[in-house]
Amino acid sequence: MATYLITGGSGFFGSIMKRTLLERGDYCVNIDLQADPYLHDHLTSIQGDIRDSELMEKIFKKHQFDAIFHFAALLAHVKKDKKNLWSNNVDGTRCVLKCAEKYHVKKIIFTSSNCLWAQNFDYPITEEENPHPIEIYGKSKLEGENILLTESTAVNSVIFRCPTIIDEGRLGLLAILYEFIDEGRKVWLVGDGSNRYQFIYAQDLVKACLLALEYPQSDIFNIGSDNVKTFNETYTYVIKKSGSKSRLAHFPKKLAIWGMKMCYVLGISPLGPYQYRMISSSFIFDTSKIKEKLGFTPTLTNEEMMLKSYTYYHKNRDEIKQRKNASAHNVSAKMGVIRILKWLS
Repeated sequence: MATYLITGGSGFFGSIMKRTLLERGDYCVNIDLQADPYLHDHLTSIQGDIRDSELMEKIFKKHQFDAIFHFAALLAHVKKDKKNLWSNNVDGTRCVLKCAEKYHVKKIIFTSSNCLWAQNFDYPITEEENPHPIEIYGKSKLEGENILLTESTAVNSVIFRCPTIIDEGRLGLLAILYEFIDEGRKVWLVGDGSNRYQFIYAQDLVKACLLALEYPQSDIFNIGSDNVKTFNETYTYVIKKSGSKSRLAHFPKKLAIWGMKMCYVLGISPLGPYQYRMISSSFIFDTSKIKEKLGFTPTLTNEEMMLKSYTYYHKNRDEIKQRKNASAHNVSAKMGVIRILKWLS
């Protein structure tokens, strides 16, 4: 039986990874700022902060970990305290690495982000493309990468640069879109909707994390879906397959971006600089490296995984509205000024 530490194991993706490992017969220790309602004989859940060096020492002294899955991170559109976000994502990563090195854990698997960029690309992005984050979350993820790759030679760190992770139960900002579709309202796109933006199916990311356990060195891998359709095609697929009466509508790109920027400055929009730039842009990772070196192949396309995610929302909408004290991706984001758009749709 292998023993794994999962940071952020109460969150959306951490919970999926945790359940997969437990179903395999492994033992898991979860540390998360959020309480973990999941119970299992092979699970120890600790509500705590990965920056708490005394707590982390106790955890590492008690358990001999075969590897660490480091998923804990605060999100920019949820936490307005930028100093705390940076400390959690950066200092927390350094604390995890130091404990791994001290207690001879040879492997850390880390989820980074496509938030390392926030611009349009008309070609697939390779791992060699220089990152250029524009907001605190992307900058903190890049610094986390640098810490893992440069501050220890004793620990192998496999880094996955992930686009938006989608599966049943993924909510957050996506829940705003799902509410529009569920009520048959107009679904608004920025520009003509011909841009393409890649997702990753949570179960495919789990598969990649398991493959990484056997990878013998530190490395960075892009990950994402294949055959990425336009936003027009993706949303149309979900609307038709779900039987919604929604239809697509389009805002002029320059006017929409200016409006979203002003609403963000005024603090009345859930969309930060990364989000309002990328919903009007194209961004697709080149995934040839992970396919070659890890033997990874994605299983679901954007439209297929989004339909699964929307269907979950549709079936559980009343229960979702009652959720409290859950991680950001497990609850619906607040609409803010977008509610006015809903009333007009």
